[in-house]
Amino acid sequence: MKADELEAALNGLVAELISSGAQDESLGEFVPARGFGPFASAEKFRSLGRAWRLGVLLVDAEARLYSTGELTRAIAPGRAAVNRSPLGERRRALRLAASRTFPKGEVVNFGYLEIDTSAEAVAAGSGPLSVEGDEVMVRLESGAAGLAELERYLTNRVALLEGGADEVFS
Repeated sequence: MKADELEAALNGLVAELISSGAQDESLGEFVPARGFGPFASAEKFRSLGRAWRLGVLLVDAEARLYSTGELTRAIAPGRAAVNRSPLGERRRALRLAASRTFPKGEVVNFGYLEIDTSAEAVAAGSGPLSVEGDEVMVRLESGAAGLAELERYLTNRVALLEGGADEVFS
């Protein structure tokens, strides 16, 4: 896919995801506690819509593309164990905050960044998208490949989301 074809390709991708009934996830923004002592508000999330997670990318129903950030699940955490790690406590607090906003069990994506999909931005290589030759490439966060053709990557990720795929990018 060429950079000037990206917008049409994303619109087609969204139409396919909607028609297949692929599972989407919530987009949210973490809202820290405000105030102090007994007057402090609880940490929570602000709902910002829904999107499909396609590996290192998210795409929403308006065909906007995002790089993935963090995710949590909206569940009320159980009792905390003794000798808790700071990372474990953070995950526990995020799950609790998500449970205040979203239905139980909902996956919540947050800390994601919108990607400029204009032909100029993609050609300039800003963000995870770039152009090699004529093809739009996506930068993978891990794995030996480093870059993958965006069209092939999205096709593979949609197949995984819908229940089957030939190869897996890491």
